[in-house]
Amino acid sequence: MTDEPRATREDPGPLLARTAELATEYLRGVPERHLLVHQDVASLRAALVTALPEEGEDPIEIIERLARDADPGIVSSAGPRYFGYVIGGSVPASVAADWLTSTWDQNAGLYSASPAASVVEEAVGAWLIDLLGLPAGTSYGLVSGCQMAHFTCLAAARHAVLEDAGWDVEASGLVGAPEIDVVLGGEAHSTVGGALQYLGLGRDRVHTAAADGQGRMRLDALEATLDAIPAGRPLIVCLQAGNVNTGSFDPIGPMIELVRRRPGAWVHIDGAFGAWARVSPLTAYLLDGADGADSWATDAHKWLNVPYDSGLAFVAHPRAHAAAMAPPHAAYLEYVGDEKRDELYWVPEFSRRARGFAMYAALRSLGRTGVREMVERGCWVARRIADRIEAAPGATVLNDVVLNQVLVRFETDDRDPAASDALTRATLQAIQDEGTIWLSATTWHDMAAIRVSVSNWGTGAEEAELAAATILAAADRVRARGMPAG
Repeated sequence: MTDEPRATREDPGPLLARTAELATEYLRGVPERHLLVHQDVASLRAALVTALPEEGEDPIEIIERLARDADPGIVSSAGPRYFGYVIGGSVPASVAADWLTSTWDQNAGLYSASPAASVVEEAVGAWLIDLLGLPAGTSYGLVSGCQMAHFTCLAAARHAVLEDAGWDVEASGLVGAPEIDVVLGGEAHSTVGGALQYLGLGRDRVHTAAADGQGRMRLDALEATLDAIPAGRPLIVCLQAGNVNTGSFDPIGPMIELVRRRPGAWVHIDGAFGAWARVSPLTAYLLDGADGADSWATDAHKWLNVPYDSGLAFVAHPRAHAAAMAPPHAAYLEYVGDEKRDELYWVPEFSRRARGFAMYAALRSLGRTGVREMVERGCWVARRIADRIEAAPGATVLNDVVLNQVLVRFETDDRDPAASDALTRATLQAIQDEGTIWLSATTWHDMAAIRVSVSNWGTGAEEAELAAATILAAADRVRARGMPAG
């Protein structure tokens, strides 16, 4: 018999204490940290990509070296001056809870594997259903992000509409199944198409209803699209709450009423960040009628400001939700039935991180009032930035600022489209190179534009003024040094 392989049972205290020091140092510096994103992949690889050591190295030295060597490639997206994409920061309580989550190392797939993780998800689910104004009895799943939230919700939709047609898709698959018609708006987010791709429904087989100049699906276009689909066919309609460029909302209430003329049709709402408008009386009107949908998807790592990754799927029909997600039973697993929550019945993951702890801490630390104020402040900052920019010569805000997104474009004196595109892109590059704030680019209706997305819990009036001043100053510098080639 061979000797037992060496076991490592070191005291983790010194390592965790040093890690806490490094993390705390980083977090304290985030508000003032430079936002220049280093793209030098060669230097990062040289520092981080090495041969695997034959013998293990000292853990404290590893963590210190990792903090040092990774730092040039760490994007300061957790800070209040980061306005790129739609990325929230993390409220302190959620960071602390996430540390505990890693320490506890729970597999939040079965109640028996972590009763606390399961019960915390029950609390979080109930709070969020209340906050977002969803129907009582709505089921929920905590997933990795809105991509998988769409997947979860649309899997439930696929189950329901095919069951109505007499087909068990989980048992029999899609071969030979009745065809499903899916309707999207012309500005639907790519993650909805991704979910359709993963579900075998095809991202290019959809019916597209035209959108208006703000990215909202037009009611008349939806009606015409529905009229062209034969009655009685399985039907899923996807609406949007919060366009990723403009923040605009489809006319959700009237559209749901229109779809309800088709018995058995399923309505899904993409509310990746826009669903949070429901928590404030100032913006809740944007979601009038949304409680009449069948499913809703959103992110917690956006406007709720919890650490990545954290998405949310809600379904008004729990039986369809569970039928779509529950895997075949395995003899060695302990299932708890209806009296407790086995999380794997509601999500596409089996082994999964206990995401509920960070959300639990965030919601308790903010309270209903804090969540509302965070959303309202983000909207106020977006409008403040837009007002400052729009007042400047040669600057245009392309969208109606109804939420937390601002689309900015700079025009040349002759308003030549190609030259204005070049000016806008050069202005963005100047902003990114300076590193005071960080913004991302987009193309909106064939025009180059700069996106300003306000999603961070720490962003306020000071950052609004700084952002507007930085954007305008960058445009002035680009103009002063001469126009780049179009």
